[in-house]
Amino acid sequence: MDFLDGLNEPQRQAVEYIEGPLMIIAGAGSGKTRVLTYRTAYLIQNGVDPFSILLLTFTNKAAGEMRHRIETVIGGQAKNIWMGTFHSVFAKILRFEGGKLGYTSNFSIYDTDDSKSLIRALVKEQNLDDKVYKVNLVLNRISNAKNRLISPEQYLASSIVEQEDRYAKIPMMGTLYKSYCLRCFQANAMDFDDLLYQTNILFRDHLDVLNKYQHKFKHVMVDEFQDTNVSQYLITKKLAAVNRNICVVGDDAQSIYAFRGADIQNILNFERDYSDLKTIKLEENYRSTKAIVAVANSIIARNKSQLKKDVFTSNEEGEQIEIIRAGSDNDEGRIIASTIFEARQKDGLKWSDFAILYRTNAQSRSFEESLRRLNINYRIIGGLSFYQRKEIKDVLAYLRFVVNQNDEEAFKRIINLPKRGIGDTSIAKISVTAAEHKVSVWEVVSHINQYPGARGGASIENFADLIKSFKLLVEVEQKDAYEVASHVAKASGLVRELYEDKTVEGLARYQNVQELLNAIKQFVDSEENEDKSLSTFLQSVSLLTNADTNEDPNDRDKVTLMTVHSAKGLEFKNVFLVGLEEDLFPSQMMLQSQADLEEERRLFYVAITRAEKKLMISYAESRYQFGRLKSCEPSRFLDELDSTYLKMAKTSGKKEISSFRPVQKTGFVEKSTSPSAAQLIQKPQQNTNYQHVPSSDFKQTDALQLKEGQRVEHQKFGFGSIKKLEINGAERKAHIVFEKGIGEKVLLLSFAKLMVIE
Repeated sequence: MDFLDGLNEPQRQAVEYIEGPLMIIAGAGSGKTRVLTYRTAYLIQNGVDPFSILLLTFTNKAAGEMRHRIETVIGGQAKNIWMGTFHSVFAKILRFEGGKLGYTSNFSIYDTDDSKSLIRALVKEQNLDDKVYKVNLVLNRISNAKNRLISPEQYLASSIVEQEDRYAKIPMMGTLYKSYCLRCFQANAMDFDDLLYQTNILFRDHLDVLNKYQHKFKHVMVDEFQDTNVSQYLITKKLAAVNRNICVVGDDAQSIYAFRGADIQNILNFERDYSDLKTIKLEENYRSTKAIVAVANSIIARNKSQLKKDVFTSNEEGEQIEIIRAGSDNDEGRIIASTIFEARQKDGLKWSDFAILYRTNAQSRSFEESLRRLNINYRIIGGLSFYQRKEIKDVLAYLRFVVNQNDEEAFKRIINLPKRGIGDTSIAKISVTAAEHKVSVWEVVSHINQYPGARGGASIENFADLIKSFKLLVEVEQKDAYEVASHVAKASGLVRELYEDKTVEGLARYQNVQELLNAIKQFVDSEENEDKSLSTFLQSVSLLTNADTNEDPNDRDKVTLMTVHSAKGLEFKNVFLVGLEEDLFPSQMMLQSQADLEEERRLFYVAITRAEKKLMISYAESRYQFGRLKSCEPSRFLDELDSTYLKMAKTSGKKEISSFRPVQKTGFVEKSTSPSAAQLIQKPQQNTNYQHVPSSDFKQTDALQLKEGQRVEHQKFGFGSIKKLEINGAERKAHIVFEKGIGEKVLLLSFAKLMVIE
């Protein structure tokens, strides 16, 4: 077992413990991928059949990397492991077993755009106000229900849910949910949430299928366990129920996806489900300097809900963390761009050694402008991925419809593409006719003359003949994915239309379609893909995550700009963590409870631990929001950092830094004589240890109803009394004396949220 020699003691224990439930708490940079890789190899070397190992990840990229590493240790047997994302593995099971739920094996997988398109159509059909039943709101509501395993029938039967929807002024939400599920089923389609929801239904209602996979998978391993939702954990728990060889790997300190349904309680309470659980902690950080690790530890120690661990490192001491104060968001962009430019020149670094991390995508503007002025190459992660571009989705919609003629969303996208004289009225008539006769739109289109209510004439017939010719390639001639796709792209007229567009944009779109065909050819030529069919290719594309589609060889040596959420799992030599201001980070939108605040703090921890060598944190004293210049105050998180490891960098701002003193050498890091981070960032004296949790019934009072002398609650500062109100035209300010040592604050009432306490 030579490959175990390079492991530290806890890592080795985790690899060699292969019987019974195991939880590996893996701190940031502690080598969890290495442990999972070696543990899988160790299982196979100890006689476990690779076909009986299930390894679940959150990105295809992570699965591919692990498979490659395992292969270098044990060879080709690695190809036989069931490894992939939750969605890809369960989609595979549903391809085999979906017939028991009424789906065929070639069901479509709807992406977010498909789901939104269907919801818009349903809102319109049911004569609902699309300004009330906003597509994102409806989609999120449906997604949350599925992830909590609430069926449309249960949703409609719940008086509590009904009251919530009435209060939110969306009383028809349950009906929309039911209609949405029915239309997806009629289209032989599942959305992303369905891949988990329907797998749960399959295992619940068909115990023979559950039993089959329980005995098939002797060992179940889950990566990034802290990010699992209720639905994912239930499936995993069921699959491991017979053999009980379940191994989960994660870090509760990096649980940052509650908004997607992730439930941190899965990892915090894992021991309740497995009384004989073995827990191993990986606490040595191999990524970051001692200063960065110490600062990260100081922030996460504030959270009450966590599994105790003591992360440490044997790496170099490293530089102190620099705090940058900027006068405005534009100044912040200029300072950081010039700092990157100078550091690259001075230290001989590459552009790719730098990353700028922010809380929201909207913050990228000032950094993009400043980087462009200095001709610094950069890339934005989290923008439009290759497979989300219109011309790519157009070709894929044709291919989806060739495979699944019940796919109504694909049909609506391609029926008049390229334009063939089939208008919206004709398309609507086809849909209505299909609904009246309780058949699919394809049944109407392919026999248009048998349905007098439908319209379209020769154009519809020509379209139907075209699709039938494409079907022959798949079903009769059994051509591979590339042969079908290249023929469809040309015969449909899409390639010709793009080729004839000689604009710069038209040329780019044409090249993108050619690149798609190249990707399909690579898929067909790859030895790893035994099934070369179009259906299998479409499934692989539909299951790509953002992390899998943002890689571009031309983006290698560029500064990376991304949100902290997108940065999870990555690392960079130099990290600039920007916008550390109250209401921005932590986000005002996400602070409704103590649990929300702790999630924002974990997000801050994740951002800090992306840095290997150097970390700089910045905030602005003013920032434009909603077309108005807003004064900002530094984030409470800056107060929570251990000031031993901080120093003030060059700043631009309105105030002179009088309380910050020169740094002194104190041993392994430069230590400031300034006693606290609060002085470093020029914050007014206040009780920084107090953290207010808003009342459960908090409801903002209309600013016009506020009066001097009233006792009020603020979501951040807690309880206080209104000392004075100032009214200057449309501007209204309140002077409020807060309790718990917070002191007096002057708040702009157009932004502040206050509730009067009766």
